[in-house]
Amino acid sequence: MLRVGLTGGIGSGKSTVGALLAEHGAVVIDSDALAREVVAAGSAGLDAVVDAFGPEVLTESGELDRAAMGRRVFADPAARARLEAVIHPRVRQRAAEIEASAPPDAVVVHDIPLLVETGQAASFDVVVVVDAPVELQVDRLTREREMTTDEARSRIDAQASREERLAVADHVVVNDSTPAELSSAVYRLWTQLSRHRDGGG
Repeated sequence: MLRVGLTGGIGSGKSTVGALLAEHGAVVIDSDALAREVVAAGSAGLDAVVDAFGPEVLTESGELDRAAMGRRVFADPAARARLEAVIHPRVRQRAAEIEASAPPDAVVVHDIPLLVETGQAASFDVVVVVDAPVELQVDRLTREREMTTDEARSRIDAQASREERLAVADHVVVNDSTPAELSSAVYRLWTQLSRHRDGGG
């Protein structure tokens, strides 16, 4: 098994790279999806969030109000740390369970937005960073996620810098061109990962 950490800044196209790797046969474990799963309605994780923040973080239907929660913790590092203390251990436990069920010859890709920020780079055989210029990230966030320019820049600034991510990268996928170019780059990456898994370095 080859354990791959996949990361990239918001708006870099990391999720697209993960989806392309899955098409090639990788087992992709999406930390964002798991973060939603572990605080789903009725879960122990959601109970823990309510214990930490109060019932006002719930919607009328009893689910986590993600937008309100995001606004609350984004500008408050202490609150964000409290939320992460609930979510991160549960996400890592679920990721470990999924990895344990993968075939022994699998390329297992852990898609982790905050891989660098949480100090996890050293725990993977290979780290892949999806990189894009900041101006392109801002453009994507304003067009695709309807953020203002200021919101986009503040989200980017809250994450690790490009330099910090690139410093831990074994492979870099540059996503600053067309979807076809990205697809070709991911194919080349998959070839390298398969060779590495098979002992070819």
